[in-house]
Amino acid sequence: MNTVASQSKRNRCAASFRSLLRACILALAFAVAMLSALPGCSLEDHSTNVDFSTECAQDLGAPDFTGYENATVSFEEYSNLDWLGRCGPALACIGQDTMPTKEREQISSIKPSGWQRAEYDFIDGGLLYNRCHLIAYSLAAEDLNDRNLITGTRQMNLAMTQFENQVARYIDTTGNHVLYRVTPIFEGHELVARGVQMEALSVEDGGEAICFNVFIPNEQEGVEIDYATGVNWLSSDAPSQGSSSSAQDIEASYILNTRSMRFHLPTCDSVPTISAHNKQASTQTRDELIAAGYKPCGSCKP
Repeated sequence: MNTVASQSKRNRCAASFRSLLRACILALAFAVAMLSALPGCSLEDHSTNVDFSTECAQDLGAPDFTGYENATVSFEEYSNLDWLGRCGPALACIGQDTMPTKEREQISSIKPSGWQRAEYDFIDGGLLYNRCHLIAYSLAAEDLNDRNLITGTRQMNLAMTQFENQVARYIDTTGNHVLYRVTPIFEGHELVARGVQMEALSVEDGGEAICFNVFIPNEQEGVEIDYATGVNWLSSDAPSQGSSSSAQDIEASYILNTRSMRFHLPTCDSVPTISAHNKQASTQTRDELIAAGYKPCGSCKP
């Protein structure tokens, strides 16, 4: 009798477990279906049909604009520079009223954190670094805004342009708005960003047309970069026909603090703490710097 009762109890438990399992499977399937149905933000693709390789852009999933989803009035918000002179996230609701109505002005007077002038003949345009807008001029008409410009490789700048152009075309065509945020990613006290995170979501159609969240690395094929200072040099796998225009453009012998009038080795722990406005790379010799009034750092003893 006890055996029959025990068997009956086990059967009821098994039946209950199977029912619970079926309910969980159905709930999971429903959740997946609902996520897949979100306009422009399917599980398979958050890039809004932008063609990019994993080498130049990494898909991070759906963008997060919590609290701004229904914003249909244009605005722009730029972070203050930090104590190292570095930019923070730039957020905007882009519309036709924020887009430029005149030609862009010169921005060469701004030197973003880690700025160095370096030329390589295998790079499009020759220059390794561009003054990269976080929010493109084509979207927000920002010229001389040091809170919107970072030191970025030509390769990163061109990759960003793919996404910027897509947003500009959509706004031009529809007159709608796009929530847009670009976040420079720095490591520690480094002056040059490791890359940027770009997020965008078309507002009026709930992301059906524009919906992406990508990371674009601040790299350049054939060039190695010291992100702490911006100093750069040819990598071992650089194109054979490529070379730097001069030794001064490739590698600095010392890093200068133009305010304290001290010079440091590029690897000195003090270098990341020097303000971008006071930091300068130099290929002068030790004796030449001392003759110019600079004193050697007491820590790294160059």
